Amino acid sequence: MIAEGSKYQESRISKIVLDNPLKSIFIPIFLTFIIGSGLRFIIVDDNMMAMLPTKMESRMTWDAVQNEFGSTESIFVAFGNEGENIFNKEALSQLWDVTRKLEKIKEVEKVTSISNIPKIFSNDGFLEIEDLQKNRELSEHTIEDIANYVNANSAIKNRMVSKYEDYFNIIIQPSPNVPHDILRHRVVQVGDSLLSRNYDIHYGGIAYITGSVPTMIKKDISTLIIIGLGLMCGVLVLNIRNIFSVFLIFSIIIQSLIVMAGVMGWITYYTGSKYFYFTIINSSMPIILLTIANSDGVHFVTRFFKEMRSGKVTRQAISASIDKLLMPIFLTSITTIAAFLALYFAPINQLLGYGVCLSIGILYAFILSVTFLPAAISFKKWNLESISISKESILEKTIRNIGVVIIPNPLKILKTGLIIILFGFSGLMFVKVDVNIANFFKKGTEFRKSIDFIDEQMAGTMDFRVRVEGDVKDPGVLYEIEQLQKALKENPSINATYSIADAVKQMHFTLMDNNPEFNTIPKNGNKISNLLAMYSMSGDGDDLDSVVDYNYNISLITALSSMMSTDQIISFVEHIHSHVNDLEIIDSVSVTGMGVVIRDLIYLVIESSIISLVASLFCICFITSLFFKSIAWGILSIIPLLSAIIINFGLMGFSGIYLSHVTALLSSVIIGVGVDFSIHYIYHFKANRSKGKSDKNSTEIFNEVGYPIVLDSASNMSFGALIFSNFIPVQFVGGLMVFAMFATSMGTLTLLASLTEILKKKQIL
Repeated sequence: MIAEGSKYQESRISKIVLDNPLKSIFIPIFLTFIIGSGLRFIIVDDNMMAMLPTKMESRMTWDAVQNEFGSTESIFVAFGNEGENIFNKEALSQLWDVTRKLEKIKEVEKVTSISNIPKIFSNDGFLEIEDLQKNRELSEHTIEDIANYVNANSAIKNRMVSKYEDYFNIIIQPSPNVPHDILRHRVVQVGDSLLSRNYDIHYGGIAYITGSVPTMIKKDISTLIIIGLGLMCGVLVLNIRNIFSVFLIFSIIIQSLIVMAGVMGWITYYTGSKYFYFTIINSSMPIILLTIANSDGVHFVTRFFKEMRSGKVTRQAISASIDKLLMPIFLTSITTIAAFLALYFAPINQLLGYGVCLSIGILYAFILSVTFLPAAISFKKWNLESISISKESILEKTIRNIGVVIIPNPLKILKTGLIIILFGFSGLMFVKVDVNIANFFKKGTEFRKSIDFIDEQMAGTMDFRVRVEGDVKDPGVLYEIEQLQKALKENPSINATYSIADAVKQMHFTLMDNNPEFNTIPKNGNKISNLLAMYSMSGDGDDLDSVVDYNYNISLITALSSMMSTDQIISFVEHIHSHVNDLEIIDSVSVTGMGVVIRDLIYLVIESSIISLVASLFCICFITSLFFKSIAWGILSIIPLLSAIIINFGLMGFSGIYLSHVTALLSSVIIGVGVDFSIHYIYHFKANRSKGKSDKNSTEIFNEVGYPIVLDSASNMSFGALIFSNFIPVQFVGGLMVFAMFATSMGTLTLLASLTEILKKKQIL
């Protein structure tokens, strides 16, 4: 026992913190408040296109299409009653009302429905254009005429009426640069207020999905994180057995989260950089920082209790804890920060903001752990007879028993670990990628029901856009556009296509008194020019804006599709490109649309995962090699991380869990937490070796480090609560995170521990 008045040689940092406890507490709290005030400047971005590099072909085509034809990310509103023919007086009156009210929304660029589309007819050899539905109140005869006209024009019917003619569809095109969450709210507000009483309503379209998902995920995760924190608190209280200490750990976690979010807001405010917007990718940031900040707090508190148990007084125990943990916590923070800053090299631009903000949160957690936490501990009068100090917890005793098995049998443990790693490695070949946002929802949920309805009964949720450069008045160009449409329709998932070729064919057909023989593209260029001139003189010049530009040199083919799997999308896009390569007259063709965006996101997700993973492991290995002055220690530090990543992704392959832009970042969790475990183990191993302790103390080292590692891992497993999320990828993250915590902690305490023992005996270390 160390007497109350005995001297303990304090380090400079320990002395500064313990001599100025109030400053060490209130300065961080003040900084948290100031930096955290940037929360109000956070911008939520639901634009999936922002994840694509601006120089990527599909992104450039997308931007060109948006500039030339307006936004292509539409919202669909389908309403009706199953089995009841929608062509009736009441439904058309309601359609009229909803269409007009939607047109008044300032965020809406254009609304298309049967109540405002043009009707083309022939009058004495001249094309005439008028509204298909001229008035709100209609006679039975007029309703019949509308139904006949729609049924005679498949391009209109496929987009505007359901398969069984029991639902109308309204297509809403947003104004430029309008956030989809705002548009979605306005549209749903109008639709529900006018239609919900008498009709079944289904909403869909990419703008609706992207406008709904970020907010829904944020709310869902917020609720589940609270549950996870509650479970974490329970695990910590049961093992640390001191509520005050758990409160301090949580205070570090919460302050770090506030600072991370505040930094994101301030950087956005001062730079305007879209890289720091809050996107769907950023939804994993709180969980990652929680696990890392929790790790710092748990290591310090458990070390403090151990020092108190050895007989030190409070100040001496705190000082000893700071001195023994300052360097390993600093090193774990620096290596983790380096790992996340390596995301700079990833092709998805938003990962830069992700890495920077997360790194600042990690750095702040380190600062709090060596200033705020020890200073706060120093104010409490600790009872040496309390159960938290005087007795080991059940988990601590369990680790002691495990150490007795592992340390004497390193070779057996290593062989067993390698077999498990090889098993996980074999599962990597079965990992599949899917970034289709519609697949985030379980079948049968209300949101998914609407998406499925739009896919099965209407034109579909997904879109493909083919941008064509060439003289539209040239019959050869129009013919090749028609051939491209036929190629698109070969896919059974394509429900509707439309282009300027359809419009010209309809004009030709109408002008020739609806003779089926003339439902074709005229072979004479002058005749095509005359048809377009007659349409522009009689109709609204904006009617063709969605399919051709003002000069008739650029046109757009749109294909609406039901939901496809990622593999189907890749195959379909390749099919389109194969037909594009066979064109002879059209000057240039490029393909974009949400389907192509999904395909490109797949490649970016894989590339980003590989680049960030390799760069992270390299940075960690390099830094630890420098710090421990040995390449061998640098390599050993990443072995638990690499093994946990292999096993985790192998499990994904065997269990059929898809790799997405949400689950791909699970490797960040493994690296962020796993590097803490391995560095703490190595640091304490080397520290004890340098003191000349005998080999018999290897088990003692295992117990000393193993308990905080397993406690940290067990408390972080509480985020398995994410399994109960409404979103499938988040459920996967919850389940995989539990496994990742187990894999990283056990990898450290088995593979790393056994390797150090083997290499020590061979006198390599």
